[in-house]
Amino acid sequence: MIGSFRNFAKTKLAGVFVFIIIIPFIFWGMGSMFSSGNTNTIVNINQSNVSTEEFINYINTSGIPQNTIREKLNDNIIEELLSGLISVKILDLEIEEYDLIVSKETLLRLIKKNKNFLDEQGNFQRLKYEKFLLENNQSAPQFELRLKNRELQKNLFNYVGAGTVSPKFLVKKLYEEENRKLEVDYINLNEFYKKKDSFTNNDIIKFLEENKNDLKVEYLDFNYSIINPKNLVGVDEFNQAFFNKIDQIEIDISNELPFETIITNFNLKSKKIKDFRFTYDKSDLEKKIFEARNNEFDIIEFKDDYILYKIIKSEQRSPNLDDPTIKEEVLGLMFEKNKYEYNKDLIKRIDKKNFNNKNFVEMGNNKIENLILKSIKDNKKFDINAVELLYSLPVNSFTLINDEMSNIYLAKIKNFKNATMENNDKIKEYESKQNSNLKNNMLKSYDLYLNSRYDVTLNQKTIERVKNFYQ
Repeated sequence: MIGSFRNFAKTKLAGVFVFIIIIPFIFWGMGSMFSSGNTNTIVNINQSNVSTEEFINYINTSGIPQNTIREKLNDNIIEELLSGLISVKILDLEIEEYDLIVSKETLLRLIKKNKNFLDEQGNFQRLKYEKFLLENNQSAPQFELRLKNRELQKNLFNYVGAGTVSPKFLVKKLYEEENRKLEVDYINLNEFYKKKDSFTNNDIIKFLEENKNDLKVEYLDFNYSIINPKNLVGVDEFNQAFFNKIDQIEIDISNELPFETIITNFNLKSKKIKDFRFTYDKSDLEKKIFEARNNEFDIIEFKDDYILYKIIKSEQRSPNLDDPTIKEEVLGLMFEKNKYEYNKDLIKRIDKKNFNNKNFVEMGNNKIENLILKSIKDNKKFDINAVELLYSLPVNSFTLINDEMSNIYLAKIKNFKNATMENNDKIKEYESKQNSNLKNNMLKSYDLYLNSRYDVTLNQKTIERVKNFYQ
């Protein structure tokens, strides 16, 4: 983390890392592993070999810092990167198969139409282009090669999905599905949950006893010091002298010098915190230290500063109900548990067909509200995922849904009203949308076709050597 901040402060450059993963390769069950052969080959795709050097170059141009790769080795980052390269290589083979090209004139036109390089009048500005390359640490040939490859891939997908035209009945069906009106009866369940102030002291004591291991509160004692260029080297800028001292502090930590000794050696001020408990109203800085508590003694980044901290004591305690804040938190947990159990029981009744319209009316008792949703995208009342769920259910069915404020409702599907498409100004929009859907389905089939067409074999020993290189 500190290294990445330092590099950014020195260079002010940002890398661009774009993944285009077309085929979801899995690194087992993909053909036999090499038991011998060319150790410089990391993967074989049909008769085409991918060298270790090519893979290393692919990693180096990915924009991922080497420190990040080292940290993520156990999370299969090397395999994920290799999967990306395999996808790119297969697309390259397909592009070569279909003899697709992008001319220099086309490439030049794409660059000159890029909005990032235009002035307010829409004219291409070479200065903006060169500034973009500098800020993204790219040369013109690198950028143009990436642009060319993206355009070739785009042309390939257009070639595969060329001539996609949806029948009118599918366009009509899509329009009707997305625009039919849905009438819903619903009951707000907030009035059916047990209120916080109705829980007795005996209820609270019983809840604490049943959940004593899960409800313990962690308290910390720690010391910390805020470090910035001003208080460490006497200037406002992050210069090399500042980072040299940060390096020395890291060395002192690794050598197990006491916190107080480091503070004294660098003439820093520190602050002592006792009985810190994580709550939303605490300072972001101290919450950051709490989150990093697994490392008892460390230096971390926080906004534009560094924080040197030392955890003195960590203790798990049972909730103190004399503390109004803790008592309120416990009551909140009890309320949420009761709410969950109520909803769970209601869903179980619905699933087992033990809940009908008579139950709904009796439960509503003049609290039933009515709403007409205008389309599957109408989320003015309920969360969009809840709306999509409602549209998927048959008439006279029941379900639980929520709004964006996390209120829960019992809803009944009352009626659907189909929309008509005749003389509608959205016909072209839905023709385009359905064509896109059809094209996406074709591309999914194309993925399956590529998986069957190309035999991918990995050299596992070479992959392990690449991993060892980053350790």
